[in-house]
Amino acid sequence: MKYLVLAIVFAAGYLVAHLAGVTTAAPPQQQPPAPPSNANPNIDFNGYLKIAQEAYQHREKRRLTEADFIKMSNEEGVIVLDARSKEKYDILHIKGAVNLSFPDIDIESLKKNLPNKDVKILIYCNNNFTDGGPASSVRVTPGGAQGKAAEAFPSKKPTLSLNISTYTALYGYGYKNVYELGPVLDATTTKLTLVSSKK
Repeated sequence: MKYLVLAIVFAAGYLVAHLAGVTTAAPPQQQPPAPPSNANPNIDFNGYLKIAQEAYQHREKRRLTEADFIKMSNEEGVIVLDARSKEKYDILHIKGAVNLSFPDIDIESLKKNLPNKDVKILIYCNNNFTDGGPASSVRVTPGGAQGKAAEAFPSKKPTLSLNISTYTALYGYGYKNVYELGPVLDATTTKLTLVSSKK
């Protein structure tokens, strides 16, 4: 009888140990999911996120005050780039800025318009300007568009600001000498000269 009890105890212990091992064992490694059947090799969202993270780090020390933006824009060979639509650019833009609308930024347009990847580029966007006074008080050069700031610089969500998209795109295409206008400026008092090319 004593041996029978010992056998039962050992059997129970083995069973408990075995069951515990099964329940605490690491789950089997899962294979990564197969790409969906509609995957497009020309659209790489993960690659974009990687570039955006790099651009974020690069951009940290490249945001300029109004005074520094003006000073740098007067340097030889510097390009002030306006990536808004041509319609908004024509209403009002920083004097001397070149317009290359964001949807038109691609390999060929950059080769044509910005062939030197080392050129110093200054960017700004809608969210850099606000109409801080009556529309008629917007200060522009003679022949400019009085009272057009709100129309020319409609606000975008901060997380979707055109500066972010433009900076990331230029960085991704290999343009590393890019600087960005940092503050929000009152279009009625800014020291930057705003002009219109709208007839």
